[in-house]
Amino acid sequence: MLKGKTALVTGSTSGIGLGIAKALAQQGANIVLNGFGDAEGPKREIAALGAQVDYHGADMSRPNEIEAMMAHAAQRFGRVDILVNNAGIQHVARVENFPPERWDAIIAINLSSAFHATRLALPAMLAANHGKGWGRIINVASVHGLVASAEKSAYVAAKHGVVGLTKVTALENATTGVTCNAICPGWVLTPLVQKQVDAKAQALKLSNAEATKLLLGEKEPSLQFTTPEELGALAVFLCSAAADNVRGVAWNMDGGWAAQ
Repeated sequence: MLKGKTALVTGSTSGIGLGIAKALAQQGANIVLNGFGDAEGPKREIAALGAQVDYHGADMSRPNEIEAMMAHAAQRFGRVDILVNNAGIQHVARVENFPPERWDAIIAINLSSAFHATRLALPAMLAANHGKGWGRIINVASVHGLVASAEKSAYVAAKHGVVGLTKVTALENATTGVTCNAICPGWVLTPLVQKQVDAKAQALKLSNAEATKLLLGEKEPSLQFTTPEELGALAVFLCSAAADNVRGVAWNMDGGWAAQ
């Protein structure tokens, strides 16, 4: 379905980003990975799916490095047809105790990076398809883009901002072939969340299964983690012709979290 298209997925060396990148690769897209840590393993996983793959290690808190990443992707594959803004970090503290430098870093990586990558991707997307435009911008927000949790002020503010940016981008391009939508996951079993489960198990002297149920039970009525594979399948749908008129949506995949 996506043969000949190029997808750039930020924060894609593990977790949700890698899951989405693999799903798009399975549909034939060229993939540009980004993120910290080991890139060779994820590159091999993508290449094993038959896709062309590249990597750029831009620090998503730095606009000049985002510009270099977008230029690199365009030089390698022609243009970015599908932009998945997924990079994100977290810090937990009450507002009065929240370190200002952590606030600045979370806003930069979770929100401002999506703005910078989007503004740089749009011109080529709008010029595609003989000037009629074709492009897909998918912002990985969070259920915290829709509702709040205590001690997550910067994360919740950033993710609400991502949902707002999504709506504006969709409206500005509503008569073109470029769409913009947000995916809002609840709990996803990534390495980061597994650490939270392990910490809860250790602190409360619970089994891993008991700690998992406790974590999910606090927020997610289904008592199930959303998987990176499920999120990847939703991203594939948003890239399909069936989603040509899905615009400005904040699509929560959260096991009923926001329905409460």
